[in-house]
Amino acid sequence: MAKGRKKSLEEKIREAFKKAGRPLLLRELYHLLHIPKTERAAFRRLIKRMVGEGLLVHIKGRRYGLPEHMQLVAGRLSVHPDGYGFVNPEDENTPSVFIPPGRLKGALDGDLVVARIERRTKKGPEGTVIRILERRRKKIVGFFYRSRRVSTVIPEDERLPIEILIPPDKTRGAEDGDLVVAEITDFSPGRRIPEGRVVEVLGDPEDLETQARAVIYNYELPHRWNRRVREELRQIPDTVRPEDKTGRRDLTRVPLVTIDGENARDFDDAVCVRRTRTGYKLYVAIADVSHYVLPGSALDEEAYLRGTSVYFPNMVVPMFPEKLSNGICSLNPRVERLAMAVEIDFDREGRVRKSRFYPAVIFSHARLTYTEVKAMLVDRDRELRRKYKSLLRMLENAAELAMLLRERRLSRGSIDFDLPEPEVRLDVQGEITDIVRRERHLAHFLIEEFMIAANEAVARFLEDRGYPFLYRVHEAPEPLKLKEFVEFARTLGLDLEVPLEPDPSWVQEVVRLSAGKPYAYLVNMLLLRSMKQAQYSPENIGHFGLASNCYCHFTSPIRRYPDLVVHRVLKAALRRKRPPYPYEKLTEMGKHLSQRERTAMEAEREMFERVQVRFMRDHIGETFTGIISGVTAFGFFVELEEYFVSGLVRLVDLHDDYYFLDEKNHRLVGRRTGKIFRLGDWVRVRVREVNLRRRQITFELVEKLTPAH
Repeated sequence: MAKGRKKSLEEKIREAFKKAGRPLLLRELYHLLHIPKTERAAFRRLIKRMVGEGLLVHIKGRRYGLPEHMQLVAGRLSVHPDGYGFVNPEDENTPSVFIPPGRLKGALDGDLVVARIERRTKKGPEGTVIRILERRRKKIVGFFYRSRRVSTVIPEDERLPIEILIPPDKTRGAEDGDLVVAEITDFSPGRRIPEGRVVEVLGDPEDLETQARAVIYNYELPHRWNRRVREELRQIPDTVRPEDKTGRRDLTRVPLVTIDGENARDFDDAVCVRRTRTGYKLYVAIADVSHYVLPGSALDEEAYLRGTSVYFPNMVVPMFPEKLSNGICSLNPRVERLAMAVEIDFDREGRVRKSRFYPAVIFSHARLTYTEVKAMLVDRDRELRRKYKSLLRMLENAAELAMLLRERRLSRGSIDFDLPEPEVRLDVQGEITDIVRRERHLAHFLIEEFMIAANEAVARFLEDRGYPFLYRVHEAPEPLKLKEFVEFARTLGLDLEVPLEPDPSWVQEVVRLSAGKPYAYLVNMLLLRSMKQAQYSPENIGHFGLASNCYCHFTSPIRRYPDLVVHRVLKAALRRKRPPYPYEKLTEMGKHLSQRERTAMEAEREMFERVQVRFMRDHIGETFTGIISGVTAFGFFVELEEYFVSGLVRLVDLHDDYYFLDEKNHRLVGRRTGKIFRLGDWVRVRVREVNLRRRQITFELVEKLTPAH
């Protein structure tokens, strides 16, 4: 049964139930929808799938019905650590169903369930889980506890309020207190305690590597290479062979260099800038992963499944095996490598005059760090300038061009939020020594601008030739969100008008107006929250944040699958071959890869939270200055100025007044004193408590500071 037919048939099935107004037998559906005998097996499979997805409900007497006709709601269950939950339907217009403690009926956080609505309250419907359609968590990370007679695993996630009984022969040698991965083998109806087995022992919960592996399992990140991948790896050479160079331009004499962080090991890009009579020539060489990873290969399938590399402070879950990511594909210094080159000529004002694209062989002349480049160009470090004397003129040309491009990009309205990012520092033993704000300076701008220029050039080239590919798109924010922001900004004294149409230059102007003011952090944060998330799509709707009307990701094929897709399309376009991906396939890929990116971001965020709490455990009782970064009905969050760490000041610990949440103005207000705690206010706090399991840091207020603090 064709996919398009299935969809229309789903609609017909739902219409048949609505028209009948009662549950129906399978044979009644055959008759009503005129399903011939030859197609009934496929029809039954469709009905089974609709039941599995909660679109239909299978009831007694072999009948089926629509859940909404039976006071039933299907959706994902979200469980709170206190034992209650909500069933959230896929349809956003259908309200969530509150499930009180004791009525989960064995359902766990994330499961796809059917709930029966039993009463309707002012807050919304309330009900009971009556069926579990799909277990979301196949494997559960938890703490292993061994006693003389029985062993159990207590899930690390408090939204899973269960114990898992582990038989003596299913412990896999776990020691008491170890963090393990358990699989539930028996959770049949009526069973109070599920039975399971340990599938992997992660180790000591105090160890940072154990914590990283826990996150890998929590987010089901693929992290092992299957046999087919390992076999393919054996066929890939360790060095560039003579036959690999055929049809490629020799750029080995061009003084290309890589510029990355100190800990980088996979080098996607190398750059070089030359002065010309009319302006500048920029070379951007990007690792030619597509030469080694062919469509449909095991390596390709695994990379697509992963979608992106995931970066933790102490390790990487890579998209490609090390032989590729750190070896033959990485633009390592002083060895030949295959690359896709982008060559762009700019005039003296930084305007693009001409772009060229071709496969090349390159030779990286140096592996430079951001710190070294800044030391040479900004701090004028004599020793480093002497060491890299042969590259100095090229780097100065690069800095000139980068600042021209940055100025042009900002002048068109590209948004540059002044919100720092964290950097976790580890010692040689892998222990956390510091959490600092990541520095951004000229060397970072240099690489950022050249990568944006290359990405735009490739996107324009492919669009002009009519080749479908994956754009990197970013929708404009919703006007209502900007209206709410403007209303709040006016309370700060910013004289703003709601734009008729959301425009990046308007957002950029707001950032500029607030720069240097006490509320700058607050304005940047709220503006960022009003933005939508960027994603991948074959439909070009532009990139709002960059104020770019044609943009893609091309410059990181070692760590992002969408970039590999663009490389393949570019090669096809250069050879005037048929487009490698149809539009419909790209639509499907864009959704999958956008989701993989979001999953990676969530996993990285959780790992950072685990690092934060372990770091702050050694600072209990110490006092710090911080800024209020969030307000809720139960307290306010404070981000420390010294360390990039957030924690909560609870309202129950503020004994001077009763406070209520003024949600519209992002503040808490004292009923008696009128005292205000607002987003962006500076405070002094003391570290009161650190809960490793809940990943929570609790502060107590010492004093509220003046804006200048």
